[in-house]
Amino acid sequence: MRDYFSIFFAFLGSFLLLYIFIPIVLTISLQILDLNSLTNALRDELVLSSLINSIATSTATMLISIFFGIPLGYLLAKSDFYGKSFVQAIVDLPIVIPHSVVGIMLLLTFSDAILDNYAGIISAMLFVSASFTINSARDGFIGVEEKLEFVARTLGANRLKVFFTISLPLAMHSIITGAIMTWARAMSEVGSILIVAYYPKTAQVLVMDYFNNYGLSSAKPIAVILILICLFIFFILRRVARVKG
Repeated sequence: MRDYFSIFFAFLGSFLLLYIFIPIVLTISLQILDLNSLTNALRDELVLSSLINSIATSTATMLISIFFGIPLGYLLAKSDFYGKSFVQAIVDLPIVIPHSVVGIMLLLTFSDAILDNYAGIISAMLFVSASFTINSARDGFIGVEEKLEFVARTLGANRLKVFFTISLPLAMHSIITGAIMTWARAMSEVGSILIVAYYPKTAQVLVMDYFNNYGLSSAKPIAVILILICLFIFFILRRVARVKG
């Protein structure tokens, strides 16, 4: 018998799937028909430097979020303390704050220390993306059975050793997923960076510059390069998830 329920749901879900898929394929296809502009973009020193800036600052953001986010995720997963719901709300809040507002808040907080420099770019990226690492780490540690940790403690292992030998390895799949999502989210950030650190140029800001100053045809090659980078990152994500799963 045909599964009409699944067919109906697939029909409904296909609308959003196509809504996402078609613009991506169309943008890349149109650029393939104009390889000269893509080649010129890859030879443009400003484009290359902006791509390097984006990749470097996104990577730095990811590493910072891992270093500070894993301990916080562990506490949220394994500890009950007064104000835990408030802490979780703070962690989730950057997801819903408009990014132009994020830029204003950061400028009011750090002033000239983050104005038009790499620290400013990273601070903006970290604010909007760290939640992914924290929440993924929390979910990963929640999935670790307490019995395993308890047995290790009864055998004489201290909490630090239990964390590094049992909890962290078992939660690593979720942590890696969250870290890559953090990297991707940092790579896509524009609004707060425009306010905090217009210079040095990142690729996502340069796309807007080229579009405003030279039009759609000039911005398209950089947009396609960014799309391909994001597709590559999510390809890695799926490979990691398959290996670790």
